[in-house]
Formats: sequence, structure tokens, C-alpha cells
Amino acid sequence: MGAAGQTAGGGRHVGTAVTVIVPTFNERDNVAELVERTAQALRGRDAEILFIDDSTDDTAVEVARVAADAPVPVRVIHRTENTGGLGGAVVVGLAAADSDICIVMDGDLQHPPELLPALLDRFSEGDADVVAASRYVGGGDTSGLGTAVRFGVSRAATWLTRAMFPIRLARSTDPMTGFFLVDRRRLDVPALRPQGFKILLEILARTDLRIAEIPMEFAERRHGTSKASLRQGVTFVAHLARLRFGKMSLFALIGVIGAVANIGIMWLLVTLGVPYIWAAIIGAEVTIIGNFLLQERFVFADMRTDARGLGLRFATSFTFNNVEAAVRIPVMALMVESWHISSVLATGLTLIVAFFARFLFHSLVVYAPRRRATEGREPKADTATLRVMRAIDAEAMKPGEL
Repeated sequence: MGAAGQTAGGGRHVGTAVTVIVPTFNERDNVAELVERTAQALRGRDAEILFIDDSTDDTAVEVARVAADAPVPVRVIHRTENTGGLGGAVVVGLAAADSDICIVMDGDLQHPPELLPALLDRFSEGDADVVAASRYVGGGDTSGLGTAVRFGVSRAATWLTRAMFPIRLARSTDPMTGFFLVDRRRLDVPALRPQGFKILLEILARTDLRIAEIPMEFAERRHGTSKASLRQGVTFVAHLARLRFGKMSLFALIGVIGAVANIGIMWLLVTLGVPYIWAAIIGAEVTIIGNFLLQERFVFADMRTDARGLGLRFATSFTFNNVEAAVRIPVMALMVESWHISSVLATGLTLIVAFFARFLFHSLVVYAPRRRATEGREPKADTATLRVMRAIDAEAMKPGEL
């Protein structure tokens, strides 16, 4: 991995109660304020701050300078190779931490250090191995994401992730948050293989850790630039596929079977003289029922015990798929009449788009675990629709440029 370790200020680090792990990349201008606010938030507690630095500037030098007068122990490990990205830096921090109770937070001050005591207090209740600061649970805020586009991308990524891990992420509204507490004793740290930003997703997907959440107001970046990029997005999607491609691939396979059956039924009926609209409707209804039966048996069998009853699952699935078909078929007709492409090709194209909507809905709604009576203690999550509407409204009200 090629890492050089340095201890800076604050004396010995044995037996500290909590280690705050801060992965950094060119965050020099944030170091002093982050250390000051973190030390203030953890006053009266045994704590250390551990920077894992991948910077190309002198962030590590700045950490050493600030650490000399810091009221809490501060260390920095500067990596010469950026293995695994930010997630890899966190794994290094987890292995090097002096405490088994670790809190991970970004170095850009978008994660408010003042929330550290709340994470520790929630963990002290003893019913969670991970406590995450969520932007989407009741009382949270996403204004630090900036534009409505970034908010939309963040929300879409969250929905997709929860759909691919509907059981392990059932209690997580924000599995991509970078601000969380974890009990290292419950982890097999060497087994973690993160790629890119989303280390909490890696932890939750590979373990059965109990998670609790507290709301977080996601602040605006003070200094530096966002590390998010198209490359990071591709890395995230690829890693997500590696973590859990099985469920989605089975769903896709059944979808392909259903699509072939749909097109075959439609072709046969059109050949027999049935108008293509009616042929599409009949094909859709037959495959909706067939797909549900196959998904019950092969895709969501592990989720049926905790989900709602069979009748309600079927009714919800049947209703959604018919609504989807009611939207898809007119779109298909428009493609045939306006674009003059074949009805079979138009059906195939619209079915591809419908696949993603169906997977998200079935994983997050049809087979969602039934709510337990004890879940009332958690803050009520805000709805995605309201979040999107507020974000778009705020974006629309910003001064524009010609």
C-alpha cells in the first residue's frame, strides 16, 4: 500500500475511547477548523483524530502543524499510493485506530463535527453496531449538495442501492453517507474491499450489522473542490454491481424471458389479425402474472417471510405493472405512429426502460419488510417527492446567467 505514518502532538494514544477517522485529499485549508471544532465537540471524552491523507499538496504538513497545539491527540498517515480511493483510506484508518469505536467523517467540513456527541450517545444505547448521520431521515437536510441535479443523482443512487440490498439496507435511508460511527470489533476489516467513496455501503452490504440513524444537516463545502466526478460515478456503479449483482441479474433474466414472451404473444396475435394495441395489452397481462410467479420463486424468495402477505404482494405488483403498462403502451404507440418504427421494436425499447422502474418498485415496495412496532422511535423520513420539489424550487429561484 505504501503508507508513511506520523504521530503528531497530544501524547500517547493507547486506549482512547473514540477515534475520528478523516480521509483527506488536498484539504489543507480545512484542517485547522476541523480539528478545533472536533476537539470542542469531544471535550471531556477520550478521543483522537486520525487523518488518512492522499493529498498532493501539503495537507499532511498542515495536520502536523495544527496537531502540535491541539487539545486532543492528532495523527496523520500519508499514503503514497491511493489504493481503493477514499474507501481504501477509511480501511487504513480502521486498522490503525487506537479505539474500537471509530467515527468516519469527511475533511471538507460538510459533515458538522458538532454532531459527533449525538453519534456517540446514540451508540451508547447499545442496540446498534453502526450509527449513521443521514441526510434523508426526518430532520436531515441536503442543501449542501448544491444543485437539484446533484440532489437527484444522490437520491437516484440511494434508491438503486437500497433496491439491490433491500434486506440489509432496510433500516438505512442514506447508505452512501460518509459520516458514521462503527464498532470495529464487529468488522472483519481485512475483508473489506472498497472502491471509491461509499465505504458505509461496503460495510453494510458485507455484514449483518445493526444500524441506527440520526438526522444530519449536510453543510456547504468551505474550501477545495468536490471529489465527485463521472469517473467516481462509474466506479460506484461497478462496485455496486460487484457487491450484489445476483438479485438484479435474476430479475433481469426473468424480465428478458417476460419480454420475449410478451413480444412473442404480441407477434402471434398481430399475425392472427388482432390490432397491435390489443395484442400489446394481452401480452402485457400474461407476462405480468408470469413474471410475478417467477420473481416470487427465484428472485425475492429470501424476502417473502418478512414482507407483506402473498395476496397483497400480488395486488401491489399487479397494480404497479398495469399502471406502468398504461404509460408504456401509449408511448409505444406514439413511437410507432410518429417515428414509424415497427411495433415489435417499439415494444422492446419501452420494456428495457420499464425494467429498471419495475426492479426498484418491487425491491423497495412490494417486498419491503413489514414495519416493526419498535420502529416508531426512529425519526420519520421525509418523502423523496417533497425533497425533489423543494430542491427544484430552490434551484429555479437562484439568479441565472445569460
